[in-house]
Amino acid sequence: MSQLGLDPFLNPGNTIAIRKIYDDFAKGDIEAVGAALAKDVVWNEAENFPLADGNPYVGFEAILNGVFARIGSEWEYWNLTNLELHEMTNNKVLATGRYEAKYKKNGAIINLQMAHLWTLNDGKIVAFQQFADTKGIADAMAK
Repeated sequence: MSQLGLDPFLNPGNTIAIRKIYDDFAKGDIEAVGAALAKDVVWNEAENFPLADGNPYVGFEAILNGVFARIGSEWEYWNLTNLELHEMTNNKVLATGRYEAKYKKNGAIINLQMAHLWTLNDGKIVAFQQFADTKGIADAMAK
């Protein structure tokens, strides 16, 4: 395969799966997001991120209640912009971009760097690790 310019350790289907999950998030199709996750998916928010208190979240219900529902209740909106996907070896995809969000309690707006590291197995997401500007988020929430 390497003679054809293909890396046998990369799987373009992984990047397609991650692109779809971001599209599903953007459409608010949480059921489709859940369907993309392995039953025992391990989800970790960045250290010192406000939602990291439940790390690791295991399974869709834990993620839904501990992460997605809390974002929806605490933030007026939470968007990802400038999203770029980077295919990696070992069934991993790195997503980089920015969080744009508005905190409900004080109206503070953030526009901060983020990265998500996704791990897949047989087309299902088995692990997620968030990296974020946790100080920027804490500062916005404290205003």
